[in-house]
Amino acid sequence: MPVTTAHRTITIAEALNEAIRLEMRADPKIIIMGEDIAGGADVTHLEDDEAWGGVMSVTKGLVHEFGRERVLDTPISEAAFVGAAVGAAATGLRPIAELMFCGFLGSCLDSLLNQGSKLRYMFGGKATVPVTIRTMIGGGFRAAAQHAQTLYPMFASIPGLKVVAPSNAADAKGLLTASLRDDDPVIFCEHIIMYTMKGDVPSGDHCVPIGKAAITKKGEDVTLLGVSMTAVHALTAAKTLKEQNIDAEVIDLRTISPLDEETILESVKKTGRLVIVDESNPLCGLASHIGGVVASQGFEYLKAPVGMVTAPHSPVPFSPVLEDAYLPNPEKIVASVKKVFSY
Repeated sequence: MPVTTAHRTITIAEALNEAIRLEMRADPKIIIMGEDIAGGADVTHLEDDEAWGGVMSVTKGLVHEFGRERVLDTPISEAAFVGAAVGAAATGLRPIAELMFCGFLGSCLDSLLNQGSKLRYMFGGKATVPVTIRTMIGGGFRAAAQHAQTLYPMFASIPGLKVVAPSNAADAKGLLTASLRDDDPVIFCEHIIMYTMKGDVPSGDHCVPIGKAAITKKGEDVTLLGVSMTAVHALTAAKTLKEQNIDAEVIDLRTISPLDEETILESVKKTGRLVIVDESNPLCGLASHIGGVVASQGFEYLKAPVGMVTAPHSPVPFSPVLEDAYLPNPEKIVASVKKVFSY
């Protein structure tokens, strides 16, 4: 008889916690480090089930099971603990470092740009750097310009780094599991407003391959492509378009690097139209890169110019009204699709 896996409805934060917990149980070389991930410096928190577990409580409870030798609270120095994580990975451990907000990339860039991403290449494949950097992306939390950025194109532009961004709880667990088992550095992007979103998640071992996009809705008339929160917006827009007799296919990119060009091109070949939805800034961004891939490798498939729904080229505003206007949403996607159909 086939083996069946039970599913439960849990939040994305709980799915991430479960992935870390299961992998730490299976592999004693996995450690996790970051700011307040174990509840801060006060050792009395070890007796407190309400210890922080990071700014979004993803690592809550891990210190009780694995202790402070494997769940390490760090000083507020991204350069120090990300550098330590890269060094530990190069010498045999499999660290997870919580970068908190992706805007803090600027504080630790050298460890990733000049060390972690290049060591395997420079040593002819004899060295591996199995480090996973968990970090938050995205706006909508009213967290202002330094804590609401979407910088995965910057990570993806660095050869040697893999970049992942799930849009649902099952993929959050499965992709984080894959990231922790990968022998290359992985930047794991978690959208700031998605932690409490719920979904059906397989219990036990669940691994989703890095580098493979998902078609979350099949369609014939236009391809909508999103990643993380914009993949959710694309599904919502597809429902509206269906009511207007436009049958949209939706691709959830899931992995930004390596990019699943094959799935994108096959979908565009079928539909003839493409709208890319991306929360990062447009200049040298993900949408413009994918648009270039389709234009150079699938131009003959296109019935209309590629549509792009992105954030403007500006910092994320703190004003709620301006932030709402700044971010991609389903209404903007529908409007872009209608423009594509006007050609």
